[in-house]
Amino acid sequence: MNWEQLMTLPAYDLNSQDKANVFTPALMALSQHHYTHSEDYRLIIDSLYKEVFEQGEVPALNVGLFKHHLLKSIPIENIFRITTSSGTTSQQVSQIVLDKENTLRQQKILATILKHWLGSKRLPMLIIDHPNVIKDKFSYSARGVGIQGMSLFGHDHTYALNEDMTINIGAVSQFFDKYKDQKVFIFGFTFVVWQYFIKQLALQQTSFQVNEAVLLHSGGWKKLLDQAVSNDAFKQQVQTTLGSVQVHNFYGMVEQTGTIYVECESGYLHCPVWSDVTILNKKTLKPEIHGIEGIIQVSSLLPTSYPGHRLLTEDLGVMLGEDDCTCGRHGKYFLVNGRLAKAEVRGCSDTQS
Repeated sequence: MNWEQLMTLPAYDLNSQDKANVFTPALMALSQHHYTHSEDYRLIIDSLYKEVFEQGEVPALNVGLFKHHLLKSIPIENIFRITTSSGTTSQQVSQIVLDKENTLRQQKILATILKHWLGSKRLPMLIIDHPNVIKDKFSYSARGVGIQGMSLFGHDHTYALNEDMTINIGAVSQFFDKYKDQKVFIFGFTFVVWQYFIKQLALQQTSFQVNEAVLLHSGGWKKLLDQAVSNDAFKQQVQTTLGSVQVHNFYGMVEQTGTIYVECESGYLHCPVWSDVTILNKKTLKPEIHGIEGIIQVSSLLPTSYPGHRLLTEDLGVMLGEDDCTCGRHGKYFLVNGRLAKAEVRGCSDTQS
């Protein structure tokens, strides 16, 4: 793969054929890379997928494998960081092996995607979490990874919560007062934003009149749906409490960090050029037609230090279309509906820890 060329591609401008001409051969080359450099991946392919692999197909690994095996395509001495998904003490967590090159690539692609939604300037940033969520610099939780990654696109990082998850109302008030005439960037995990910030501000009958802000949030919808909080209700309450805020949910996972699918103005998640989403039939695991719910399969060109380039997730979704979203962006657009009934709850931000 020519990464210099790949990384200069526009995030949402290529139509389906132009993207396929770039993405398909690059993904196959990446698969060959992992087959050569990962003993575990090679064993999986030779044992289960030898024939289809030799025919040029890229098999998907079940995302749950990363909870049980430390899969890597680099020597141990090149490991720069191991990121983990969050979970309760009773849950196993995914462990993702990164070298410096892969970490840098994730950051660059994430930057390109986020500039599309935030603009090119770093914005004053309010983080809906507490500062101690980032602990061990070698092994980050999913929340720590998310905050660290997003922090690169803001300045004057202000944490909205105390360590006991209460609101640091002084810090929040000072932040909004200081930047009342500027655009600001707000980031947090969905359940944390709702349960510990928006809901608590409403209970305290406290609100702010922010002139211009972008809120990016992700994960943790399960508990909100249990509370009968829809995406539309979430957005409405955020704007009632904070003022003029553009709210964008995004879909992503620690197993493919750097690859995120951001919700557009029409309410749909969009696939950038460096990744792909396929909805598979729940029984046959064959590609499902548009409009029918199935299991989400994600593919990404970013993972080079571990074989996470094509994964079968435990999430359910619906593909809505490609190249014809009303927002004007090219590429596939889809919705995430929830989790497979028998799947272990991911915990990425369903659990406050």
